Amino acid sequence: MKIVTKEIQLPDGRTIKLETGKLAKQADGAVMLTCGKTMLLATVCAAKDAVPGTDFMPLQVEYREKYASIGRYPGGFTKREGRPSDYEILTCRLVDRALRPLFPDNYHAEVFVNIILFSADGEQMPDALAGLAASAALAVSDIPFQGPISEVRVARINGEYVIDPTFKQLEQADMDVMVAATYDNIMMVEGEMKEVSEADLLGAMKAAHDEIKKHCKIQMELTEEVGKTVKREYCHEVNDEDLRQAVKDACYQKSYNLAAEGNTDKHSREANFEAVRDEFKEQYHAAHPEMSEDELAEKDSLIDRYYHDVERDAMRRCVLDEGKRLDGRKTTDIRPIWCEVGYLPGPHGSSIFTRGETQALCSVTLGTKDDEKMVDDVLDQHDERFLLHYNFPPFCTGEAKAQRSLGRREIGHGHLAWRALKGQIPEDYPYCVRVVSDILESNGSSSMATVCAGTLALMDAGVKIKNPVSGIAMGLIKNPGEDKYAVLSDILGDEDHLGDMDFKTTGTVKGLTATQMDIKCDGLSYEILEKALAQAKAGREYILSKITETIPEPRADLKPHAPRIETLTIPKEFIGAVIGPGGKIIQGMQEETGASISIDEVDGVGKIEVAASNRDSIEAALAKIRAIVAIPEVGETYEGTVRSVMPYGLFVEFLPGKDGLLHISEIDWKRYETIEETGIKEGDKIQVKLIDIDPKTGKFKLSRRALIEKPEGYEERPARQPRQDRGERQDRGPRQDRGPRHHHDNRRNDQQENGNNEEQ
Repeated sequence: MKIVTKEIQLPDGRTIKLETGKLAKQADGAVMLTCGKTMLLATVCAAKDAVPGTDFMPLQVEYREKYASIGRYPGGFTKREGRPSDYEILTCRLVDRALRPLFPDNYHAEVFVNIILFSADGEQMPDALAGLAASAALAVSDIPFQGPISEVRVARINGEYVIDPTFKQLEQADMDVMVAATYDNIMMVEGEMKEVSEADLLGAMKAAHDEIKKHCKIQMELTEEVGKTVKREYCHEVNDEDLRQAVKDACYQKSYNLAAEGNTDKHSREANFEAVRDEFKEQYHAAHPEMSEDELAEKDSLIDRYYHDVERDAMRRCVLDEGKRLDGRKTTDIRPIWCEVGYLPGPHGSSIFTRGETQALCSVTLGTKDDEKMVDDVLDQHDERFLLHYNFPPFCTGEAKAQRSLGRREIGHGHLAWRALKGQIPEDYPYCVRVVSDILESNGSSSMATVCAGTLALMDAGVKIKNPVSGIAMGLIKNPGEDKYAVLSDILGDEDHLGDMDFKTTGTVKGLTATQMDIKCDGLSYEILEKALAQAKAGREYILSKITETIPEPRADLKPHAPRIETLTIPKEFIGAVIGPGGKIIQGMQEETGASISIDEVDGVGKIEVAASNRDSIEAALAKIRAIVAIPEVGETYEGTVRSVMPYGLFVEFLPGKDGLLHISEIDWKRYETIEETGIKEGDKIQVKLIDIDPKTGKFKLSRRALIEKPEGYEERPARQPRQDRGERQDRGPRQDRGPRHHHDNRRNDQQENGNNEEQ
């Protein structure tokens, strides 16, 4: 067993160790990555041959976290890991998007990359290490791969860029950007920011790339040491160069003319391009009658592949040479936009955002604390109050197929839009907010349409967002070895597919809030990135003007059917009194008022949220809570409930849990001989005034008489005369022995006898 180890030193002194040759030796490549107590095992396996008919890269990346890695039990009945969480899926996407473009174009064997978190310390963020681990596993295998790559997270903390920050450090950052790159080129960027400038984003990308170059060098050394510099041979494509040239000669000019035509209808444009291809197939079939059906079918598949390249080249050349795009726009033009708010009467807010042939219908639902999403990932447990869900049904692209379960694409696009908007929800906003975006039409940049529609719907719902957010997707056309290039604003689906870049940015008037970039070409300079960012900013500002024309600011009030929430802060010591034993008090208040009440201890005080669909329920609940936490004050009037009746008065609960004595003399100006004469019974509601609190016992003295006007001619009963002072008791000397004490009855008999004798 030959174990090879390499180490990478991070700028802050932490060490990343890459180890191979010890674990999972039957995989094509396996590397254990260790940073602190965090350990990730990355393995890669590839099929020897491609599945017949495969013309794409069948790459599958899986990232999973073991609960045992941090010493936790999984939840659920089975107590074992279930389906991947959103966080795991998002990490899969980060790795997949960095690796996929670097496999050879003609390599079509199935490749499976598995990354497993086996140990964690709760400090290191494993998602920033997953890409490095996966690339290292490919580096020690014989699988063809044009890497290595690495991924790092770069955060800006107090104006300084920090590489691979810890969980605690990230809390202080105003930028959180994940960057993947080879030694020469940036391949992928994704992150969120707190309204920063384009120059700040470029600075983060440069800082990340400088660190990634070190990681790539170590992997190159690792490849040489394990002897995997020569990769496996493969032959996954059978080509006919004569047929390739024939397709180009017959179809290129026709395709170029269609590209320059400026047809704005997506389906019509697709049909026209397909017609050129189908015409060539008919001519080819007619020219080769000697071929069998199987031979012609094989040639047809080659024609499809070659024609795709012709169509791609024609579109790209038309843009570079004439500045004409498929739908007739210039490189900086934005498709026509129209917006509408309040389209759906049922939700608490709604909007439609349409840009060209891309359309998003958004709804907003406001909820209470009970509606919070509980996140229970392996390394992250918290409650989320802002949710955004993105749906992409097949009909939005005109596809005739059944809608399946939620895919990774929906989770990734929704997460990007969530990042774009979440920073604009006020930190102290009392509502839970759920935004749902349903894509009704799609022809490029549906995630950015979601951001715009989400902004409109939030403002329609009356959510007091800090600033409106808009988003745009940028494209790039750049042929290898050619200085000429074109940056495209608001790209179509075909421009994304046939182009070299998909660069999405979102932001407010103050700066960027989120970004996502995928690069499909080599040699993308920072000059091009800077131009793309500047052009994107101009596009975002134009789109933002369309949004604010539709609704300039959030509505002043919520929709009539939206829940109302009032917040109340109480001293910490009253939290138990509000909840009551076993929740009895708070549950009783909810039943009586119809309001939803939640209470939490925050920063040493009790924070209460009261929610209901009407004001009366809220006010009733608040009144009950205020009564519980109220401190009795002498001279204040209260509505009390008679809890018990005694011969000398009534015990009245004038505040929750606080009883006072209403003496019979304080019930009325009228004198009552018995308590029954008052007509007051147990359970009656009466108004009382607190007239005294005993300083020693803390007992409360109440009066009802003090609230009744004094009758005319009423005279107070004369006060009892104080006892006369008898002076000091004189000393009578020692007590004389009186002898044995007689029984009481005998003494009384003796007295009677003495009395009789005196009468005689």
